[in-house]
Amino acid sequence: MFKITGLDKLTREMDQLAKFATEVDGELASVAFDPTDPGSLETAISEMEAAIDQKAVSYEGNNMVINLVEQIKANLREQILKKAAVARLEGGTE
Repeated sequence: MFKITGLDKLTREMDQLAKFATEVDGELASVAFDPTDPGSLETAISEMEAAIDQKAVSYEGNNMVINLVEQIKANLREQILKKAAVARLEGGTE
């Protein structure tokens, strides 16, 4: 007979991941930036990352949440940079 161990930890981490995913579903933060100013873009990205980190602070040590946080940050960073590029092409500011 085999005994499987560690499922309690896995179940707890998966529950935390589901809870975190629910918490970050929707608007995380509202950031404004000047699409022509790299410093403004980096500030907006930093503010967005700080908002995500704030939501994730109670999940430290959960690698599934940490991985999701990094994916969300990368995705939103890319969205900000794309939005800035479109605004520059259109000649507007955000």
